[in-house]
Amino acid sequence: MQKQAVLPQPRSRLFDNSALFHLILPLIIEQFLTIAVGMVDSVMVSSVGEAAVSAVSLVDTVNVLIVNLFSALATGGAVVAGQYLGREDRSQADKAGNQLLLFTGAAALVVMMLVYLGKNLLLDVVFGHLDPDVRAFCNTYLLIVSASIPFIAIYNSGAALFRVMGNSNVSMIVSIVMNTVNIAGNAFLIYRLRMGVAGAAIPTLISRILAAGMILVFLRRPAQAIRLRIPFDFHFDRDMVMRILRLGVPSGLENSMFQLGKIVLLSLVATFGTASIAANAVGNSVCSFQSLAGMAMSMAMVAVISRCVGAGDEEQIRYYIRKLMVICYAVMIATNLLILLAIPFILRAYNLSPETMTMARQVLMLHGAFCCLIWPLSFTLPNALRAANDVRFSMIVSVVSMWLFRVICGFFFATTLGMGMFGTWVAMIVDWGFRSAFFVYRIRSGGWKRTAFDRL
Repeated sequence: MQKQAVLPQPRSRLFDNSALFHLILPLIIEQFLTIAVGMVDSVMVSSVGEAAVSAVSLVDTVNVLIVNLFSALATGGAVVAGQYLGREDRSQADKAGNQLLLFTGAAALVVMMLVYLGKNLLLDVVFGHLDPDVRAFCNTYLLIVSASIPFIAIYNSGAALFRVMGNSNVSMIVSIVMNTVNIAGNAFLIYRLRMGVAGAAIPTLISRILAAGMILVFLRRPAQAIRLRIPFDFHFDRDMVMRILRLGVPSGLENSMFQLGKIVLLSLVATFGTASIAANAVGNSVCSFQSLAGMAMSMAMVAVISRCVGAGDEEQIRYYIRKLMVICYAVMIATNLLILLAIPFILRAYNLSPETMTMARQVLMLHGAFCCLIWPLSFTLPNALRAANDVRFSMIVSVVSMWLFRVICGFFFATTLGMGMFGTWVAMIVDWGFRSAFFVYRIRSGGWKRTAFDRL
């Protein structure tokens, strides 16, 4: 009897549908909590008065910049650890995770000290001439919240490591606890004890300390891919740290340029009057929910693709990029349809003037429509490149696009073409279109493979 040919077995997938579901859903919940709590936080602070709101807003522009820098470093470290997991090298994955925690913790301490040493420079030069009461509030808030920089850096690093292990439940649980403590603390200290700006700052510090402690405790659990070593090794591994920096620094620069560009455009919007400022603020607030699912999918993209790159499996890289992008589009279309239907009710809750409401509606309709069309290509897709070590390309495209299209075209549309505040949002869509074209080309051309597999 003739022997039957043995067909080659298909390579097993690194993430089945259940694993993807358990990775993505907690990320969406975590993003929702972060945005929703931020809105509640701002409402609580507003009860203290306009000077307090201004002070918190000014200091938070610096805080967001610092947090984004450390989030980028955390992503770089998670990519390195994820690639080692893909190679099934648990020892090196452990080492990468521990070096990430050591470096971000040390760097955050340095940044914290620099903020304290440069406090007067920030308050009197960077923030410009402030009214005495605003400056006093800024000083109080800055002194307290800056002490939390090392703790939020450690939390972000630990959370990134859990995501790359495929376990985003942990970061979601810690986020729930952190945000609950923050909101409850704000309510008690602001409303009950009447502590003003200090009542908003102290819960932030306490909640971040708690989050850092919880994430370190979770990292000690024995049956997981990356563990915190005890006793902890406080020696830097130069090669490992440099690899983390090669991936984290370009993303950090990209995030910094992005935040700086937003600040420049905010100063432009401020020249168009109160209605434009209010409409822009409402737009930024609600638009965070419109892109929420995409932000969660961006984190999932890093976790999944870094593992595939570590395994050296190009077929799975392309498979999961397609699959995650399809999921991203499906979820974003569904959420944006719901938000677009709810726009009349959302705007009514803000108690806006007719002029402001009209401008806010235009912004939300524009942003919601293009969130469904090109946002995933602009922001979720490049995370596949970053997970494949192709950080320089994504940084160059993002920075050039940001300044050339969002900033320069924003000024042109808003002032020369007379589009006002709405012109800055149109320029943002042009920016998305430009970067989308380049990122799609990079994926399709295979240019990312030069960095993805050369370093394995």
